[in-house]
Amino acid sequence: MLKYNVMIQQQTILQVADNSGAKKVKCIKVIGGLKKKISFLGDVIRVSVKELRNKSKITSKVRKGEVLKGIIVRTKKNINKKDGVFFSFFENAVVLLNTQNKLLGTRILGPLPKQLRKNKILKLASISTGFF
Repeated sequence: MLKYNVMIQQQTILQVADNSGAKKVKCIKVIGGLKKKISFLGDVIRVSVKELRNKSKITSKVRKGEVLKGIIVRTKKNINKKDGVFFSFFENAVVLLNTQNKLLGTRILGPLPKQLRKNKILKLASISTGFF
């Protein structure tokens, strides 16, 4: 089976990068236009929870099968900087949002790229562990 290095589209399985209780989610809709097929770093998508973390199944803020919004924080696809350097991550990751577009988790696990500082969700930058 070939693995293609593409952006996020429908049916893509993503890791969750916060402590909301979910472990894996599936993209069910790309938000932002009628014919928009793929989403990039910092875009908001609609996700369905597929798997929960073992330790927090009882105290989880989300349930399996629940439909939420999420903002993409890491992608496998190469990200180009203005100085010519490009970098990529090992997995596709998302941070979950509630219906009022506020973060569900209180911590963000793993690094985040600096391009996310320019987005509307500034709390994402303040609670993350580090940017590069």
